[in-house]
Amino acid sequence: MRRLLWAGCSQLLSWEAGLCARKLSAAAAAATPRCSPWSLAASGSSPGASMGLLWPPALGHGAPCRWGSQFNVPPSAQFVARPVGVCSMMKLPIRASAEGLDAAFVGVPLDTGTSNRPGARFGPRQIRAESVMVRRYNAGTGAAPFDSLQVADIGDVNVNLYNLPDSCRLIRESYQKIVASGCVPLTLGGDHTITYPILQAVAEKHGPVGLVHVDAHTDTGDRALGEKIYHGTPFRRCVEEGLLDCSRVVQIGIRGSSYDPDPYKYCRDQGFRVVPAEECWRNSLVPLMGEVRTQMGGKPVYISFDIDGLDPAYAPGTGTPEIAGLTPVQALEIIRGCKGLNIVGCDLVEVAPMYDVSGNTALLGANLLFEMLCVLPGVKTR
Repeated sequence: MRRLLWAGCSQLLSWEAGLCARKLSAAAAAATPRCSPWSLAASGSSPGASMGLLWPPALGHGAPCRWGSQFNVPPSAQFVARPVGVCSMMKLPIRASAEGLDAAFVGVPLDTGTSNRPGARFGPRQIRAESVMVRRYNAGTGAAPFDSLQVADIGDVNVNLYNLPDSCRLIRESYQKIVASGCVPLTLGGDHTITYPILQAVAEKHGPVGLVHVDAHTDTGDRALGEKIYHGTPFRRCVEEGLLDCSRVVQIGIRGSSYDPDPYKYCRDQGFRVVPAEECWRNSLVPLMGEVRTQMGGKPVYISFDIDGLDPAYAPGTGTPEIAGLTPVQALEIIRGCKGLNIVGCDLVEVAPMYDVSGNTALLGANLLFEMLCVLPGVKTR
């Protein structure tokens, strides 16, 4: 009976990831008294315990645990098949809140602020699905986030798809609780509108923050069709509310046609550093990131990465693609170049799965979120 219940939950949760997972998990826990919901048992002797999921191990299962740890860790595909289990980020445990966590993945499935192709509301779900390919250690940098930090997936913000200002309120209130707990949020978007209420919450705790912003667009418009809140305006709203330390804002990968003859004037008037895509073509961005680290100093920094900052050849699954963008290698150089900064939050936005036939855009997004986790303060290297 317990096996059937878990199998049913697994099938449904593959489609309905997020906060709903906890309701089904509670039912599974009731049928399995010996198993605590979403509790880590990484020091146990079976893969079922090691992955932190509500899957009672089979009687007599003797597979050894290869990754015992005091922290939550992703399960190894050597013992747990990738399609198996709850659809959480990297198959990490799902927690009800950020309490007791150093960092948390959180989804914001909102796309009612989009101006072109919708669909980013399904981004968090697809990023989680593709994240099964992301493993515990960063082979390129040696970063070992799961040996260093307590990390979990805390589900999704329950946004109001019929009311964008109300969604912003719900997001802000959710993130106030997250940052108040001392947890660093890593956000799966969702369109870029969501960064505005997130930064409201982050700045409430940390004061005005520096910003490393990767995007095809500056997102500093004033209004469209009479509306001041949508995915083209978050950073203007942030400037107006004093959420950003404008002398420590860098925008990388900006490109495309414009409604204005001087599309970067507003940004540069505020003190932003704008790095157009043309300055990045055929170049390593390692030297640039050395300058960015100096500019950011030791004060709080937020990373906001719009997937359309990358060329649509690599990331077609997005709502407002622009040609001639950055490469995945340059994306890694940017994020890895943030190592050593006082990062207080990150987001990866604008993944729209219905335009992502291969799944590569969401896979790229999942890997970039892992890279962000790897550069958080306190992450050890091996």
